[in-house]
Amino acid sequence: MSKLKVATVWLDGCSGCHMSFLDMDERLLKLAELIDIVYSPIVDAKIFPDEVDIALVEGAVASVDDEVKIKKVRAHSKMLIAMGDCAVAGNVPSMRNPIGPEKILDRAYIENADAQQQIPCVVVPKLLKIVRPIHEFVTVDVFLPGCPPSADTFYTALTALVTGAPLDISALTRFGA
Repeated sequence: MSKLKVATVWLDGCSGCHMSFLDMDERLLKLAELIDIVYSPIVDAKIFPDEVDIALVEGAVASVDDEVKIKKVRAHSKMLIAMGDCAVAGNVPSMRNPIGPEKILDRAYIENADAQQQIPCVVVPKLLKIVRPIHEFVTVDVFLPGCPPSADTFYTALTALVTGAPLDISALTRFGA
């Protein structure tokens, strides 16, 4: 059996899902027998591959760059997993929605800046009016809730998806597995 190509993607979130993913520790070595991680913020690849079997996406869609990225990831992935509460429901990044992007940028780069008070237009991507979960932009195949999902949840879900075993997400997340 050839290894499945797996990518992990980070949009607007805290990286907690990736840290929990890494918390699988030695179980990552077991998974490495079945998968190749071909794209991730935790590997050196800079360009999303043309064809990925499973993409795990952390974070909500908060900027124009995020929107472009999630659409590209979906177009090049056979299966897309919303990884964590930010990807599933918007969670913490969406707390800015009632305030709006203009006031957030003003607070961060004008009011709280001691020097060079200006809103960056090159390094910081244009923010969307509201932060939204990824399923509002693309089709999601599996929702893996949690803030973050536990390492046990990641391992059980990925093992099931890779081997074709039945996957019951509600059983995984009910007791913080």
